[in-house]
Amino acid sequence: MVKQKTSASKKIRFLMTNLVLMVLALFLVGYAVLYGLDFYTHHDESIVVPAVKGKTMMEAQILFAKQGLSCAITDSMYVKEEKPGRILEQNPSGNVRVKKGRKVYLTINTQRIPLRKVPDVAGNSSLRQAQAKLMAAGFKLLEEKIVAGEKEWVYGITYRDSLLKLGDKVPIGAELRLEVGDGSPVEPVDSISSDSLSIVAVDNSLGMDAAVGF
Repeated sequence: MVKQKTSASKKIRFLMTNLVLMVLALFLVGYAVLYGLDFYTHHDESIVVPAVKGKTMMEAQILFAKQGLSCAITDSMYVKEEKPGRILEQNPSGNVRVKKGRKVYLTINTQRIPLRKVPDVAGNSSLRQAQAKLMAAGFKLLEEKIVAGEKEWVYGITYRDSLLKLGDKVPIGAELRLEVGDGSPVEPVDSISSDSLSIVAVDNSLGMDAAVGF
């Protein structure tokens, strides 16, 4: 009986020892795999992306080159408050860590002010209606030019002293001037012009001469 108990104890110790060794081996293998992946992917070799919002493209290229990064313009927008050519957005953002050689994508403020069609308000809007539509479209308004016509009725729009036609486009934020009626009556245009009256007079004289000659 004592020999059997001793033999069973040895077997248990043997199994426990093997189990501990297996767990230890698995731990060592897992650690080795993780360490190998970190080494292979250069896990600790990352750099900080420079923040370049508000800078020029040339300034950004210099900063990125110093960090071993590259950049490319992928989009452009128009922001009136920013200077043309300035960087508006970047991806990845500034001050984040990335791998060396990463490309940073940039959005810049366009060099040209985009054009926008002027709303159709001439001849079909009151002064208040026209002002609301034009300002909502992003235009500025100068002091109105007063013309003869129905009071506070819009008869035309000018940009830099040029009368705009339906469908014309001008730069966003342009200063426009409305031609507004002063309430004085517009003199009606006679249906028969002075030239027509002259022709009638000539015809009558010719008819009289012909009658006398007959």
